[in-house]
Formats: sequence, C-alpha cells, structure tokens
Amino acid sequence: MSEKLWVSNNSSHDSQLEWLVGMLKYVRKHLIRRLAERGRRRSRLVSKDGRCNIEFGNVEEQSRLVFLVDIWTTVLDLKWRYKMTIFFAAFLGSWFLFGLLWYVVAYMHRDLPEFSPPGNHTPCVENINGLTSAFLFSLETQVTIGYGFRCVTEQCATAIFLLILQSILGVIINSFMCGAILAKISRSKKRAKTITFSKNAVISKRGGKLCLLIRVANLRKSLLIGSHIYGKLLKTTITPEGETIILDQVNVAFVVDAGNENLFFISPLTIYHVIDKTSPFFHMAADTIHQQEFELVVFLDGTVESTSATCQVRTSYLAEEVLWGYRFAPIVSKTKEGKYRVDFQNFSKTVEVLTPHCSLCLYNEKDAKAKAKMGYDNLGFEFQEGYETRDTKM
Repeated sequence: MSEKLWVSNNSSHDSQLEWLVGMLKYVRKHLIRRLAERGRRRSRLVSKDGRCNIEFGNVEEQSRLVFLVDIWTTVLDLKWRYKMTIFFAAFLGSWFLFGLLWYVVAYMHRDLPEFSPPGNHTPCVENINGLTSAFLFSLETQVTIGYGFRCVTEQCATAIFLLILQSILGVIINSFMCGAILAKISRSKKRAKTITFSKNAVISKRGGKLCLLIRVANLRKSLLIGSHIYGKLLKTTITPEGETIILDQVNVAFVVDAGNENLFFISPLTIYHVIDKTSPFFHMAADTIHQQEFELVVFLDGTVESTSATCQVRTSYLAEEVLWGYRFAPIVSKTKEGKYRVDFQNFSKTVEVLTPHCSLCLYNEKDAKAKAKMGYDNLGFEFQEGYETRDTKM
C-alpha cells in the first residue's frame, strides 16, 4: 500500500514538474517573441499613424539659426504646450514691458503721488499712481479696452510716441499669434487623421495575378480631390562596389481597378501592387517573407475638398505585418432601403484563401499551361527520305 502511494505521489510530482517546465518554455518563447517585436518596432522609420522616427545629431549651431529665420514654420511645427506657452508669454511679457515703460515716463515726469505734484500739474498719463496702475494702462492700451479712467494727455511727446509704438506692436503680436493658432488648427495634417489604413497588408491572387493588397478608407463624407497613391520599399542593400546603403528606397506602384490617379474616395478602397518580374517582392515566398528586413511605406496625397489644402497620409508595414495567402473580408453591403452600408468592423479582417507559394511558382504554372497548348518538335526524331523499289518479273 505504501509503495503504491509512493508511486502515485512520485508520478504526480513528475507531472507537476513537466507542467512547470512547459510553462517556463512558453514564457521564455513569449518573451523572446515580444523582445523581437519590440526590436522591430524600434527599427520602424514611419509609425502606423505616419510619424517619422528619425533624429538629427551633431547639427552645427549656424544650422540651428535657420529655424529662427523661418520662424513661421517653426512656430507651426511646435507642439501645443509650447505654442500656448509662447502665446501667454508674448502677451503677458509685452504688457509688463510697456507697463514698466509707462511707469518710467510717469516717474521721469514726476507724475507719481510720491513726488507730491502741485494742483495745476498736468501729468503725461492721467491716474497712474504706481507700477500696478501702469500695468493696467498698458493692458487697456494694447487690447483697446478703453475704460476712459486712464488716458494720455498732450503734455508729453514721449507718452504719445510710446502710445503709437505699443499700438503698432500690439497689432503685430495679435496678428502673428492668432494667425499661428488658426493656421495650426486648420492644418490639413489633422484631416489626414480621418484617413485610415488596414492593420495588415495581404498577398493573394487578384485578376489571375499575385498581388499585395492594402485597404484604405476615408472616415469623412467629404472627398479628397486628385488623390494619388504610391509606395516606397525601404531596405538595406549592398552595392556591387561593397557600399552598404541603409534605407535604400525602391518604388512600389499601387493601383486600383481604375488606376492610381484621381481616386473616387467615397468608400473604402482596396489598392494593390502586382507582384511581377519588376516587383521587389518577386523573389519572396510565403515561408521567407517574414525573414526579410524591409519596411513598406505607403503614401496617399490629395486635396481637401472643404479647404483646398493639400495633405499627405502615410503608414508603413513591416515584414511580419504582410500576410501571405489572405484577402480582405467584404465590408460594403446594400440595405433594403437602397443605401450602401460600410461595416468597419471587418475593415482589417482577413480571410485565408488558396494562394501560390511564390510569384515565380505562379509564372511557372502559367508557362506550363501555355506550353501544354502548343506543339513541339521532337529533336530526337530524324527524317530519312526513302525510295520506293518496284520488282518486275521477266
């Protein structure tokens, strides 16, 4: 009895140990895969939302001054927190600076109560009694509030000149800062946020050809006029001279059934790239494509219908984001009322389909079928002309 109990305990202990070893192997495999995916994400040049992952180092100081020369573009490219900081600093700083100048004018003209001016004294600015009142007068002057309690008199030419100077600089600051905020709000870059691409790219047959397909959708009902779509394949290549080129760019042509110019972008479109002998994907196969090191960047250029501003939408796909042997699930249907309905739940959904193992296999299959329909000469056959002999009887 004790031996049976010992055997059962030993077997249960072995099973627990096997389960623990299996769990450790699974965790180790999962961590290695996550680390590999994280390394891949770090090497992505263009993120899924179109941002470029690049930085510039060892830039000379003289080159940095160019950003100040092009101050308008620099301000527009700033993030909102920095832009609002400049906005508040520009107005508060100008108000306080001119407040100090108005205080200096009142001090130099001995208009302050501490100088005990006589009753017939005419100040440069009425009712400035200190630095606080000078700041309030500066604020009222620049934003043209005009309460009427504090005002400039004709006693001082310096005060009149300072009033003109602050009015002009105030208009310049208002125009620049308000224009910068309005321009940043109305940038077509935000319109690009309503253009979305599928999470993955797929490779399958389309029209008898092996194609790489991507789905793109416009989430607004307003159109993009003159849309044009194209792609770039980024990879590291080595030239015959031994030079290593990082981020070498290869053109990838994308089309829809009606071409790649002036897309009718009212509903989601499936764009595709034909994998032929000129395609950079021609020598890739289903079992080798995920071993490749490349990044496919897709661009969509167009003009916003409501603002007539041009915009560019971009995204990228790494090798593991290209699914071989899949196609996109249909998302457009027609309701009983006669309206067309787009189901975005299936926007990135894929369906597995029968697909050739490689593009070369498809071409070989087509060549074999074409040759089967043709006749061929047997090179081993030799034709020999014979002479007919006639026997005659004597």
